[in-house]
Amino acid sequence: MLKNFRTYQLSVEFYKKSQNLAFKGAVRDQFKRASLSISLNLAEGTGKSSSKDRKRFYEIAMGSTRECQAILTLENLENTEYYLILDRLAGSVYKLIKNTT
Repeated sequence: MLKNFRTYQLSVEFYKKSQNLAFKGAVRDQFKRASLSISLNLAEGTGKSSSKDRKRFYEIAMGSTRECQAILTLENLENTEYYLILDRLAGSVYKLIKNTT
């Protein structure tokens, strides 16, 4: 099911591409956790039987997406391919949340 879940696939693309970013110390650790959290929460959300539970995991994924956006902005990387992928991902996660009833 996950191979046909476009939002999840986009999150995996972002995670894999962003792993070569050279952040230092706590920022590096926080970014790695947040970028991984996006994919994991999207995947976990798809396994939930109730829409309320799915939506909760999608909202957590959105929070992690915003966290990654903040880190990229703080590190002056908002005009990069990483940020563009993340922006597309944020829009996709937002639609998931809005369409989950």
